[in-house]
Amino acid sequence: MIAERRIDYRVSVLPAALVCAAAPAFFVLQLPWLGWVLLACGVAGAFLIERRRVRASDASLTRDLSLIAIGMLIVSSIPLAAELDNLAMMRFTAALGGAVLVPYLLSRFVYRDRAIRFPWRTGERWKGLQWGWLIAVLILGWLILPFYFISSGAYLNWPEVTTPELISRLFVGVGAVGIWDELFFICTVFTLLRRHLPGLLANLLQAMVFVSFLWELGYREWGPALTIPFTLLQGFIFMRTHSLAYIVTVHLLFDAVVFAVLVHAHNPGMLPIFLL
Repeated sequence: MIAERRIDYRVSVLPAALVCAAAPAFFVLQLPWLGWVLLACGVAGAFLIERRRVRASDASLTRDLSLIAIGMLIVSSIPLAAELDNLAMMRFTAALGGAVLVPYLLSRFVYRDRAIRFPWRTGERWKGLQWGWLIAVLILGWLILPFYFISSGAYLNWPEVTTPELISRLFVGVGAVGIWDELFFICTVFTLLRRHLPGLLANLLQAMVFVSFLWELGYREWGPALTIPFTLLQGFIFMRTHSLAYIVTVHLLFDAVVFAVLVHAHNPGMLPIFLL
């Protein structure tokens, strides 16, 4: 990471944790007021810690947590239950798009620190281990996801897709949200946290936000047993590769299996490729 004057990370953990704890308040407990209080306490706590100790050119915990808070407020402004009608898809596009775009623009043009980046190409070829993980994602998804969605009934958290139009809308929606996940949770939340915290701590906090969002989206019941390791692995892979293209590819392969399982669960026999 670029050398920057930063306050000891140990005093940064509590404000960062408070901001990230707003995610389960918003998306799991469905208590907006609690989410607002946690965001306000986290950003205010960062301000009190940094007061008169950070130059405009330094990485500021207050500014970075405010960007995360703004993104979460935008996401929490809409219900996240999966729906496929035109209004719902427009609502998702506006809110999720704004949650990425507004913090980026604020960072770039108001704070002028270019904290948020989307490193699509690194100039390095993917190694054998990376290609192997892509294959493993497909195999693991094929083995695990049908059992999760069907045995738990979690597939019922998604709309019934029984027509070509609804199936195509589901395909677009699952893929678009998967790409957005990496733009917001990894390239925005995780990247901002890593400016102030060690990689492991930053990864754990971004996973809290990521998994909470997925819970409201529909990955409930024992879904966190899948989503927690997935989100932590995505953060770890990004730390090692710095490649948005790679983690998006991993996510889209995973979501391709999710899409196929949802179609299969709602239309038994349509895709006879799963064991369950």
